[in-house]
Amino acid sequence: MIHIPNNNTNAFRGIHIFDTTLRDGEQAPGATLTLEQKMVLANQLVKLGVDVIEPGFPISSPGEFTAVKQISQQFQEVEICGFARAVFGDIDAAIRATQDAARRRIHVFLSSSDIHLQYQLRKTRAEVIQMTREVVAYAKQFVDRIEFTCMDATRSDMDFLIEMVETAIGEGASIINLPDTVGYALPEEYGNMFRRVREGARGGDTVEYSAHCHNDLGLAVANSLAAIQAGASQIEVTVNGVGERTGNCSLEELVMAIETRKSALSASTNIQPAHIYETSKMVSRAMHFPIAYNKPVVGRNAFQHESGIHQDGLLKNRSTYEIMNPEQLGIPRSMIILGKHSGRHALKHRIAQFGITLQDQELETVYHAFKEVADAQKIVTDDQLLRIVGQSVRQGQPLEAYTLVDLQVVAGTQRAHMASVTIRDEHQGTEQSYSGIGTGPLDAVIHCIQQAIPVAAQFDDLEIHSLSSGEGAHGEAIVTIIHNEESYRGTSMHQDILLASAQAYISACNQAVYEMHPGMDQEEETAAAREE
Repeated sequence: MIHIPNNNTNAFRGIHIFDTTLRDGEQAPGATLTLEQKMVLANQLVKLGVDVIEPGFPISSPGEFTAVKQISQQFQEVEICGFARAVFGDIDAAIRATQDAARRRIHVFLSSSDIHLQYQLRKTRAEVIQMTREVVAYAKQFVDRIEFTCMDATRSDMDFLIEMVETAIGEGASIINLPDTVGYALPEEYGNMFRRVREGARGGDTVEYSAHCHNDLGLAVANSLAAIQAGASQIEVTVNGVGERTGNCSLEELVMAIETRKSALSASTNIQPAHIYETSKMVSRAMHFPIAYNKPVVGRNAFQHESGIHQDGLLKNRSTYEIMNPEQLGIPRSMIILGKHSGRHALKHRIAQFGITLQDQELETVYHAFKEVADAQKIVTDDQLLRIVGQSVRQGQPLEAYTLVDLQVVAGTQRAHMASVTIRDEHQGTEQSYSGIGTGPLDAVIHCIQQAIPVAAQFDDLEIHSLSSGEGAHGEAIVTIIHNEESYRGTSMHQDILLASAQAYISACNQAVYEMHPGMDQEEETAAAREE
């Protein structure tokens, strides 16, 4: 089918985003959240603009019940969904937990595939139809909006699935969810299932349809888009795609697919893209689930480029190799990664970010020295780059405003974490030592450095990556700081992770110092920074 772009935003069909990060996402092994974490994440999901939050499974534990209840009480601006098996006790718990919500629904699920009926439920089709009738009618007495899920719909007999949906609609279900519970379906199959149910079930055109896809074959987003094209108006997602096994349809991937291809899909959502990256980081930290480097939209490499051809194109016009603007997603701009595939244009651009301008011959000298280092390792970090420039064209002159001379840390299970650092002010030619304490070794180190460098930089984020294995393994530290509402990013690499983190932090601070006074020489920059 050929899609003709439609620029009339009024023609876009609204797709409701149902977030189940706090329920299905938390079912991922090791992803357990505390009540406090759930409250913080629920607040962030509201800020993000999701339409429905499924905060947990109320019957599963007292803690889950309390979380659903408190989220229902506090967040009146969003619809809250209480999750329940096709069991009266589950439904009662979901009703009680969500009773203070301004808008709520009860979500009841029951298996529809013969595999589940035979081996899990041990019930006949007739018994399952009767259960459907009873539980939907029971829930309808208390709540108007009932979502009914036919679990494992994609492996169900189509005639039986239609009969089950008809029964649920007949008893008052207003939202029908047809999940790909085990991530088995292909997009064409999944879309056709929605069309056949809508057309075949009595009352099928009077209810809303929802898609809930798992990612076992990597098709969760594709299947969800197929469901939208087949008439679904709600997609159930999790932040970062967390969830059972390989996870659920990823909120950020689905939303940005819709946003980027809005005209082709004639669809839109209420999600605020500027909060996507922040939300992704919060969920990753709370669940202790790292984000894959190549994760679409929010992964480390999603907007970073090492190829010289790509870097040259990006520096001339971002749209040459990027279909989304990372800054609109709340992602700090750091698109250039220096490695052996990088070219002169990218090298010159990164050096300029430290306030250093090179003449053509100087750039050529630096470029060849850079290539020798880049060939020996995966990436060239900021401190290495500045060292290369200083040794190659500045007669060994240090180019950083501040450098780390020495670092000592005292840590233990029954003692305070203390650190001392010696920082050299390269422009003044002086060294001074500082000491500090913190909640951990790195926190103590950062407190020391903040005393030394006259930039009131807020430590925002730290990424640590192993670049090799064994006793000689090196770690790469990537530190982001915030100064005057601007982000600065420094990198460093060392066998000692604390040392690498400290050097990366100083590198980021040096960039902030340079950008504060780009027109001054080095001595003037330092003097001005100290005055501030």
